Amino acid sequence: MRTNVTEFILLGLTQDPEKQKIVFAVFLLFYTATLLGNLLIIVTIKTSPTLGSPMYFFLTYLSIADSCFSTATAPKLIVDNLSHKNTISFDECMTQLFAMHFFGCMEILVLILMAYDRFVAICKPLHYSVIMNQRMCRILILLAWVVAFLHSTAQIILILSVPFCGPNVIDHYFCELQPLLRLGCMDTYVLNLLIVFNSGAICSVGFLLLMISYTIILNSLRNHSGKGKRKALSTCSSHIIVVIMFFGPCIFIYTRPPTTFPLDKLVSVFYTIITPFLNPLIYTLRNAEVKNAMKMLRSTQVTSGDK
Repeated sequence: MRTNVTEFILLGLTQDPEKQKIVFAVFLLFYTATLLGNLLIIVTIKTSPTLGSPMYFFLTYLSIADSCFSTATAPKLIVDNLSHKNTISFDECMTQLFAMHFFGCMEILVLILMAYDRFVAICKPLHYSVIMNQRMCRILILLAWVVAFLHSTAQIILILSVPFCGPNVIDHYFCELQPLLRLGCMDTYVLNLLIVFNSGAICSVGFLLLMISYTIILNSLRNHSGKGKRKALSTCSSHIIVVIMFFGPCIFIYTRPPTTFPLDKLVSVFYTIITPFLNPLIYTLRNAEVKNAMKMLRSTQVTSGDK
């Protein structure tokens, strides 16, 4: 790789000083709430004896992925809206790119594992405890980490093969693949196709698998009792909402020909900032077991404080 560029300039969401103050305040609030919300979920699941099922084991890792995924972009976006020159070094840019794709892919894979868990629980209830035992859950999470690492490594290898010899202004608020490739001093058409095949395939295949699994699950619920049906519908509907919110923007960004649109930055905000913020709300407000466990955790803390 031959490159003369040591740093990139990020244009951010806006260059208007007044709007930058608004962006700073809004996204600081979103990011803080994201960390606190996901931390609350992790602590609740780890301390509650009633949340020991595989679904909550996977939910813990979804919260970890959400927190790290948001951390890959939000702090830089927040800080840049207070500074006059929004630069990022070449190495920091590659690190951010790796973290984005690693934790983004991890989130996709955990969502697939959660759908598989619900599929087994609803469609094969008699074999659930045998299939989804603790050892199998740990193996599945380990495989998810490995696949996410391979995916993000492949993306870094592709971008490192591009020489950067002049322009260094990225029209985005983080180091994203498409804007970076536009700065390369070579024909990047083939690389764009490889990136679409890599990221685009993960998003599209993941979304397709999830929609098929939830279609089968919802179809099988017709044979369940009223109470069990309502509980399963509540759980699955929460998952489906998360899937649509996360995969919609991802598919829009990563499954199209090599081009960029002004709308890209706003769409990216949705899956990098908004979705990690909303996930804790969705999984608490629509899940009675989690809400009850949080109430128990709070009452335990109050009791301990009184003592």
